[in-house]
Amino acid sequence: MSAMTPQGTTPYYYIPSPSRHPVLSAFGLFLVILGAGQWVNGSGWGAYVLLAGMAVWLTVLFQWFSEAIHESESGLYSDRIDVSYRWSMSWFIFSEVMFFAAFFGALYWARVHSVPMLGNLDHQILWPDFKAIWPSEGGGVTASPAGTVEPFSTIGPWPLPTINTALLLTSGVTLTIAHHALLAGKRSKTIAWMWITVALGAIFVVVQAFEYVHAYRDLNLKLSSGIFGSTFFLLTGFHGFHVFVGMLMLIFITLRLMKGHFSPERHFGFEGAAWYWHFVDVVWLGLYFLVYWL
Repeated sequence: MSAMTPQGTTPYYYIPSPSRHPVLSAFGLFLVILGAGQWVNGSGWGAYVLLAGMAVWLTVLFQWFSEAIHESESGLYSDRIDVSYRWSMSWFIFSEVMFFAAFFGALYWARVHSVPMLGNLDHQILWPDFKAIWPSEGGGVTASPAGTVEPFSTIGPWPLPTINTALLLTSGVTLTIAHHALLAGKRSKTIAWMWITVALGAIFVVVQAFEYVHAYRDLNLKLSSGIFGSTFFLLTGFHGFHVFVGMLMLIFITLRLMKGHFSPERHFGFEGAAWYWHFVDVVWLGLYFLVYWL
């Protein structure tokens, strides 16, 4: 245990003291879920509980991460801890892969199976006006013969999705340049390229927000626009959230670099954030081709 480690040496495997952070973070998430559930069901006080839960959760995470950074910079983390973090980040990204696989699977099933099946001869008796054509653009046209889905237009790949694709691909390049600069011991160059990567991520989020405004205001494309609207906003919305989270990771890593943290030999905090960002890039490429082009 850490308490038995002689001062000035790195323990084989660091075991931290009992912590209040897991319980408090779970309590904050409980308030978030409780508040969100009540808010969407019409209870006004749910919004305040949601905000309180977010405040508790973010405060606890800030304190928790600060302690972890202090432990790392104090030399308490050995190679065994490094391996543990690498496996943890790998499994976390794998869980995110499965998360998006579920939504891509829903998109595939709707396009290849559900819509064609609803247009076969058996279902024509129930919905004679149904046209099994993807996407379901409006009432009486395809997937809403009863008129429950308002007519809408889809978003093509040009110009905003293509611009965002260029932004994310470029950010992957700038992040790689920053990584090689860190390996070469060029801290100033690393920091400069990291801020460029953060800026590209921020521009991506702004462009996607503009795209959503355009979809709602000009195209009448909403979350309620049939199966197309549901899958479109779930995939692009959750991806945008992941870009925002990845951008926060990169900001914190860059601030740590400015404080002198990380070295060419030991910098898994940097690498973990880079893994996550490259994962976000790959997911977007799938979105770009399957949602906007096909």
